[in-house]
Amino acid sequence: MKLQQVEWFAERRPEIARAARASDRKRMIAALEQADDALWTEYLNAREIAETATRVARECGEYPLLSGGDVNLYTLFIERAQALVRPGGIVGLLTPSGIAADKSAAEFFRTLTLPVTGQGSEGETRLAGLFDFENRHNPGGSYFPDVDSRFKFCTLIFGGAERTFEKARCAFYLHDIAELADGDRVLALSAADFAAVNPNTGGAPIFRSKRDAEITTAIYRRQPVLVDRRETPPKKVWPVRYCTMFHMTNDSRLFKRHDELENDGWYPVEHNRYKKGEATAVPLYEGKMVQMYDHRAANVIMNASNVHRPAQQEAVSLAHHRDPKFCPAPQFWVEQPEVARVYAGQWVLGFKEITAPTNERSMIACLAPGVGFGNKLPLWLPENGSEKRYASSATLLLANLNSFPFDFIVRQKLQGQ
Repeated sequence: MKLQQVEWFAERRPEIARAARASDRKRMIAALEQADDALWTEYLNAREIAETATRVARECGEYPLLSGGDVNLYTLFIERAQALVRPGGIVGLLTPSGIAADKSAAEFFRTLTLPVTGQGSEGETRLAGLFDFENRHNPGGSYFPDVDSRFKFCTLIFGGAERTFEKARCAFYLHDIAELADGDRVLALSAADFAAVNPNTGGAPIFRSKRDAEITTAIYRRQPVLVDRRETPPKKVWPVRYCTMFHMTNDSRLFKRHDELENDGWYPVEHNRYKKGEATAVPLYEGKMVQMYDHRAANVIMNASNVHRPAQQEAVSLAHHRDPKFCPAPQFWVEQPEVARVYAGQWVLGFKEITAPTNERSMIACLAPGVGFGNKLPLWLPENGSEKRYASSATLLLANLNSFPFDFIVRQKLQGQ
């Protein structure tokens, strides 16, 4: 429901949509008001409609579980159905698969998978079935021709407050309804199964077969999770904390291109940094610049004609990899004190936030120098007071993150990109 500035202006004033930074786009939008441009009034009206609808969803009291964050209209219909169904009734909806796995929907989905108590149905859940489909229909074509073939949707079937089921029938990555007859594809999952594999969220695991389910649940029975949030305070097994350093939109005012630095009197020095007197500007790393064990995987090049993704990655050559002094070219630089406010260490452990189960590898992590990092390259930093332990264990955690077993587990959690 949120007004997307890039998409909105791309149809009306493409040069605004193509702005390199959100702060540049904000300045260009403000110029519309200064010039008394009719597009400014049109933009205000569109923004007000979106903001009002979102505010109503959040404040009316009808959608307490699914109106947080960036509100998605389809989720409101699901929560409304849950409110309308009679206690012994049942709901069946065709919906995006994110309802079962997205973090924003976790609180709602947990109400369907938690064991019901006190109604003579101890341990049963309200979830009856979840059949997840890719928008590709065998032997060819798609269920919804106007929707991207990679988009996933599901049939979500759940009971009212007093309608429970011993186990939920689930199947994932289906392409044809006939596959529901395959005993290896359709799983019967209990409340305990959901809690065992996704203990913090209660989300649906994405098992493609019974064997995948057996392997995954066996691992979870033997090993603890990184952070168990069911305990107070949360129980951690590694001395790390999750962190994002700079938000690529909200913090864009802090970012400088190389031409802006040079025009302002900065000059390049080693390790791809810039100096101006005593001040230092360091590269701003983005997820597209790294690969497994490799913080020098790609340069960032600009394609202004690509409205949705002007910053593209360009793979670094073998010759550059053989040069120990080579550093990849970022899109932006940021001044060192801004980095130090978050973390002043010489190196960090990070990973690519954007991934998909169809990629060759879903989890990609690396060690990187102590520079700036955008929010698509989150970090695991040492817990306060655990710097020495972090120094000895970060490499071990990195090896775990990039291992085949861990990647296998990650793919049991991903509904899509």
